[in-house]
This record gives sequence, structure tokens and C-alpha cells, in this order.
Amino acid sequence: MDLDGLLARLIELGGSDMHLKIASPAMARVDGALTPMEERLLTESDLETVLTVVTERTPAKREHFYVAGELDTAYLAEDLGRFRVNGYRQRGAMSFAFRFIPKEIPSFSKLGLPEGVGVLAEEHRGLVLVTGATGSGKSTTLAAIVNSINRSRQQHIVTIEDPIEFVHDDWGCIVNQREVGLDTESYMEALRRVLRQDPDVILIGELRDEESAKAALQAAESGHFVLSTMHTIDAAETISRLVEFFPPAKQQMTRQILAGVLRGVVSQRLLPKKDGGRVAAVEVMANTARIAELIRDGETDKITEAIEDGEFHKMQSFSQHLVELVLSDLVEEDIASNAASNRHDFEIAVQQALKRRRAGEKAAAQVEAEAEETQPEETEPVSNGNGAGLRVASTEK
Repeated sequence: MDLDGLLARLIELGGSDMHLKIASPAMARVDGALTPMEERLLTESDLETVLTVVTERTPAKREHFYVAGELDTAYLAEDLGRFRVNGYRQRGAMSFAFRFIPKEIPSFSKLGLPEGVGVLAEEHRGLVLVTGATGSGKSTTLAAIVNSINRSRQQHIVTIEDPIEFVHDDWGCIVNQREVGLDTESYMEALRRVLRQDPDVILIGELRDEESAKAALQAAESGHFVLSTMHTIDAAETISRLVEFFPPAKQQMTRQILAGVLRGVVSQRLLPKKDGGRVAAVEVMANTARIAELIRDGETDKITEAIEDGEFHKMQSFSQHLVELVLSDLVEEDIASNAASNRHDFEIAVQQALKRRRAGEKAAAQVEAEAEETQPEETEPVSNGNGAGLRVASTEK
């Protein structure tokens, strides 16, 4: 079993993920679709070898897998880079999912992220959440935000991750990355200690429950800049879900706190591009006075409308960005329709945008035609005895 050879093949194919399952060939996810990497079927011995290799540094995680059937870790392959590894059991047998983590942390522009994400990265206190389904690029966007802070400030960044994915060198900042199970016993243990470590920026891998959400809100209230993720599809659902972590008696107070400390929500969905590869459709919400009022009043159903009206604050909804991707000829319209939160509203928005484009093109062509009609006659120099003068050029042959 040549694990590094398979991972090298994954990178060669341009894949993002690799799946290993007993009695099945190794599979790579390329541009969102799974494809076999080789014909050979994997055996139980192969997967035992994989478990041994990826837990070489963390034997306690190996023992935990044998007991609980769950594994989250990171694997560093020489000359290839880092991979996030999830091990699990299905029908009593082992399976693994590997996610490739590029060595180079991409910039906002390389990721195709809108300007509003860069604006949120400039915040110095409060809470910013990056949300989306598994595999939507949340970790990459968070890494880009941390990298931007690292290169533009002189601060202390502490991350709590399970496992560590992107590795950040110290540039302007000191970056301490703590991995659950290796550097700390649990998320909650790390969260209880983090405020004693003099952080300016705190990255929490994921808000999972009331305890982690409470810790994030308290850190943001105390003047720190907190970054985290949630598995929610858009800004409105993110706010609702965060409030629902708490019991009903605490939800109104949570809305009040959230309205004060939240700085923004970035939600992502990855879509296949027409020419191959994938592109992120991104919703950006900034916590303006109007949105803060909606959060306090529990009117999350009106947040999407407020986002669509927030162009001045660099906000955009999924529908607006999906329309932009279709008009830019990057994504097929039916692909974008399937990704839209409301298919019917999106299709209407596309048709309206196409009508505006056609009207604009028609108006521009009309202006150009009128300009040609009113263009002054050509002139050519004529001598007046002193070598100067102009006359109208004759159009007769």
C-alpha cells in the first residue's frame, strides 16, 4: 500500500479529496465528481496500513479509533503537502476520506472572493463567521483571512483546530496553532484557556454547540477578533442556528449580544465552472444598523432582503452572485438554479438581468450610431501662401 503514491496521483489529477474503502478502488474527487484512481481493489490490510501511517505521531488517536470508530487528524506527506484525514467505520470496515490542503495559502483575489470579505478581514474586534456545507471551501477562506491579518498587523493569533489544516508561518504576527487531541484535550478545554494566552485574534475551528458559541461570543464581547465556521447555508440560517444553540430562556439575550458583537457572515457554495474547475458562489453580510435591528427583533427572514439592499456596504446575496456568475459565462444557468436558495426567484432575477443587459447594449449601440452620424467632416491642410490653412476634404472621386 503506497499511500504517498496515491496522494501524489490525487494532486496530479487536480483532485480535492480521496476516498479509500475496502473492496473498492481508491477514488478521487475532481471538479466535484468522483473518479477511480486505479483498478486495484483495496483490502483490509491496505486500510490498516493507512491507519498506522496517518496516526504515527498520534498513537492515542489510533487507539481511540479502535474504540470509537472515529478519527480526525492531519497527515503530512513529504514533498506533497498536508492532508486532512477523517477515518470512520461502515458495515464494520474502515474507510478514509483525505482532503488536500495546498502549501500556499491563496489570496482573496485568487479565490475569487468578493471585496466584502476583505473588508471583514480588516476588523479588529467582534465575530466573523464563515459558513457552508462540508467541502464548500470554508477552511480555505478562513486561512486567507488569517493570512491577510498575519501579513498586515503585529498581533497574536491563536487557532483551535481539529485537525490543523493550513500551517501559518509568523510574518507580522505570532501564530500559535493548537490541534485538538495533540496540543489540547478538547475544544472546550482550549476555549477555557485561550483568553489567558493574550490573544488578539482567535480562530475556533467550528461552533458546534452552546458551550462553543458562548465562548466565542464572550471572547468577541471582551474585545477580541473571533473567527469561526458553521455548517449553515446562508447568513439568515446562520443567525437562527446560533441563537437556537441556547435554551429559549436565553435566546433573547443571545440576540442582543449577537447584534452587538457580530461583524459579518460569509457563506459559500462551490459550483462547477463551464471550462472546468470550480468557482465559489459567495454571500456576504455585514452587520449594519438595519441588520442588527433585525437580529435583535428575531426577524431573520428579512435579512436576505437587507443584504440585497446593502451594496454600499459591500454586501451581496447568493442570488446576486449567482446571477453575476451566469452573466459572466462562468457557470451554466441550470447549475446556478440548482444552487440557488429559491430557484423561482433566481430564474426571475436572471431574466431581469438579461433584459437590462440587452437594453444597455441597445442603448450603447444607438449612442454610437448617433455619434457617427454627427461626426464632423474630415479636413485637410491647404496652403494660404504662408504654408498654413485648412479646407474641407472633397468626397468626390
